[in-house]
Amino acid sequence: MINIPLLICNSEISGPGGLFDLDATLPLVGIQFLLLMVILNILLYSPLLSIIAERNEYILNNLNKASETLREANELTTSYEEELTNIRKLAQSEITNSQKIHKEILEIELNISQKYIDNLLDTITNDLLDKKNTAVNSLDKIIQSLCLEIETKLSI
Repeated sequence: MINIPLLICNSEISGPGGLFDLDATLPLVGIQFLLLMVILNILLYSPLLSIIAERNEYILNNLNKASETLREANELTTSYEEELTNIRKLAQSEITNSQKIHKEILEIELNISQKYIDNLLDTITNDLLDKKNTAVNSLDKIIQSLCLEIETKLSI
């Protein structure tokens, strides 16, 4: 382990060039630092900063385009949703109207069928009554003739 106080004591100034010598090398190092900083700025940092600026501009342009596209998509979505709502309302009203028309048609056909069935039943009933009356009349005649025959046979 190095003992720091011992080093400081051993570095006593015994002439120029001690521990903190401030001669012409300090300004030369400063100038050298500044010169290297300018050269590095020209050769490395400026192209790198211009590429970073171009990239940032590219990203901002793409973000603007994306936000514009998103806004247009939202507008289209809302317009399509409104159109879909209107079409659904129209379809619902058409369905309701169609159901109403079909119900009316069904009622009309039902009434026509009922009238036809009533007429048919009346016709059949009248026909049956006519046949019954004819059968009763013919039976009356047959009974009368049988009664006459029985009377004649009984009287003989």
